Amino acid sequence: MSLPRDLGFARRKGTRAIRRAAALYALLLIALLVNAARVQIVESSRYGDNPANRRPMIARYGQPRGDILVDGRAVTGSRDTGGLLRYERTYRDGPLYAPVTGFASQVYGTTLLEAAQDGVLAGTAPQLAPMPAWNDAVRGRSPGGAVVTTLDGAAQRAAYQGLAGRTGAVAAIEPATGRILALVSAPSYDPGELSGTSASVTRAWARLNADAARPMLNRAIRETYPPGSTFKVVTAAAALDSGVVTDPDDATSSADPYLLPGTRTRLTNEASGCADASLRYAFTWSCNTVFAKLGVDIGLRNMRVAATAFGFDDPALRIPFAVAPSTFARKPDASQLALSSIGQFDTRATPLQMAMVASAVAGDGTIMAPYLVERTTTRSGRTVSTAEPRALHRAMSAGTAARLRELMRNVVEEGTGRNAAIDGATVGGKTGTAQHGVGNSGKPYAWFVSWAQADDAPQPAVAVAVVVEDAAGERGEISGGGNAAPIARAVMEAVLNSRPHPLNSPQHPRHCSEPACWGGAFAR
Repeated sequence: MSLPRDLGFARRKGTRAIRRAAALYALLLIALLVNAARVQIVESSRYGDNPANRRPMIARYGQPRGDILVDGRAVTGSRDTGGLLRYERTYRDGPLYAPVTGFASQVYGTTLLEAAQDGVLAGTAPQLAPMPAWNDAVRGRSPGGAVVTTLDGAAQRAAYQGLAGRTGAVAAIEPATGRILALVSAPSYDPGELSGTSASVTRAWARLNADAARPMLNRAIRETYPPGSTFKVVTAAAALDSGVVTDPDDATSSADPYLLPGTRTRLTNEASGCADASLRYAFTWSCNTVFAKLGVDIGLRNMRVAATAFGFDDPALRIPFAVAPSTFARKPDASQLALSSIGQFDTRATPLQMAMVASAVAGDGTIMAPYLVERTTTRSGRTVSTAEPRALHRAMSAGTAARLRELMRNVVEEGTGRNAAIDGATVGGKTGTAQHGVGNSGKPYAWFVSWAQADDAPQPAVAVAVVVEDAAGERGEISGGGNAAPIARAVMEAVLNSRPHPLNSPQHPRHCSEPACWGGAFAR
């Protein structure tokens, strides 16, 4: 008779068991979801960055990479291999543009613009996506965008051809904006050799790194050299701004030879007439004795202030990739300060830094921040970002800059830099022959820094620095004017010829006397 009551009890007991099981299953489901969320959100980077995880690599090379452009033309591309890492990077005129593009390798990673602009080129930059949050959620990527450079292709080629067969570097800047017009390092290499995953890539990497000429070293921005007499631009600016020299034509009290303070070492000159020479004469003919003594008279503090104002000892310079800092002597004694003031001892500079020095003279004494990327765009051409010129340093007063332009013009018109002269343009320059090696035993480096302004143009169009490590000729015949100035001239001509009414155009005033030829940038 108690069966119904027992049945009800069993039913209630079974219901409680089902509820407990359901709660357990719900708890397990919640735990599973929480763990999945933890893995996908909190731990995602750990798993995503794990070298054993090949999915990011497959996705990275699963679509064409965006391109780097010069003069509106792509100098990079992508090749469909059909493999697991489907698209390989290709390069047009690879050695010509390698100091700018760098390489993008499935095996060895990315360098230079390929690294600095990787987000845009690979399509992972949030700005490329119409809905960035959605891309993040689904781990998607947009088509690779484009990087439009500031380079002038003709200037780049002129620099590259000028250095052909020699070791050295060239940097060229537009003084008014800081746009980098040329950046060349020689010898160079083909970055396309490092694209792909075949055994040939490994062999190319080993060969390039074993090469004593170091073709993958970007000498324009990553190598520092003693700048020699080109540094006299900085010393002259310091002398004028500090008041140590008030009139460039006044005689200086400078012995020839000059006994370095506290030593028995006598500093001499290649040129004659340097004893008590004026700043103008000493600059035109590159008198070491005058500038060494000026450095001591100016003093370490003022020399350091001047060097820093020109951009020396700046570890933060990027264009957008990092530039090796140029340096001026930290705590030299008087004799070392004298040598540092003529670009020797431990004064060191990149070619880009010395182009910045020339650029400051070409302008009003202001150094504009150098930059290499004009803008970035989506693949469809929508602008993502645009560079804005900005002042980096006030290197000297406008009055001092004007005086230095006169001095640099004298070098080209009358002195050691006559090989840089260009018909139809005003050119200013400074030669340099830098000693190096133990006891100065190395072959001297030939330097030339300059700027050029087309006749009737409102302002200089280009500032250039050239260094040649292995200049041809006997040691005593090597000079900045003989070995580096012709390269600078070719680069400056290329830039001037890319402007309205280029120098070789029949419409340029040097070829035409008609008023119609005087329009545009050459208007009187």
